[in-house]
Amino acid sequence: MHTEEGEVPLSGGRITPGVVRVGDTVRRPVTARSGFVAELLNHLQQCNFKGAPRYLGLDSAGRDTFTYVPGRVPARFQLWKDDQVAAAGALLRSLHEATRSCRLTGTSPVVCHHDPGPNNAVFQQGRPVAFIDFDTAAPGNPLEDLGYMAWTWCISSKPQAPSPHAQARQVRILANSYGLDTSERGNLVNAILDRQNRNALWWRQHLNAPDPARG
Repeated sequence: MHTEEGEVPLSGGRITPGVVRVGDTVRRPVTARSGFVAELLNHLQQCNFKGAPRYLGLDSAGRDTFTYVPGRVPARFQLWKDDQVAAAGALLRSLHEATRSCRLTGTSPVVCHHDPGPNNAVFQQGRPVAFIDFDTAAPGNPLEDLGYMAWTWCISSKPQAPSPHAQARQVRILANSYGLDTSERGNLVNAILDRQNRNALWWRQHLNAPDPARG
């Protein structure tokens, strides 16, 4: 519902509440990660990486402001076509390459998005063209992102899911489109399992945290 200021609430965020669209911009409350995210997005813009929003500074209410990336963000996880998986892998590789040798990486090879699931991808004409929600971005190893992407784009335990063979084939498509070195492919399954375990731990910690509303 539109507010008097023309703000349109954007749903789907699991970490930062209060995200709204205002015209061709997105406004988000400032967080502890805001400084890093702003510097990262500015760096990506300088590198001419087009698969992310642009950071526009603070608005009059003190909120972070970004460009709005037009397109569709999937409301839920689903089965993806091979070309969509391939496009996601290529997009992730482009993101990683844009951060190599950047001072933001620290001692790590790249800056990882750390949540490059389809729920954080903008689709145009059925293909993922940009990532959004860089709140968890941080220095890391490319396999951290690729393992998470393989899990969230290619793997499912639902009854209607494709066979394990078909899912493994899509993981190979993802690895090929990313350009994963042959020497690293043997570590991809472990990377998938690691991201599943880390995600389960994250949710366990947050579900067990005290609810401030219940005081």
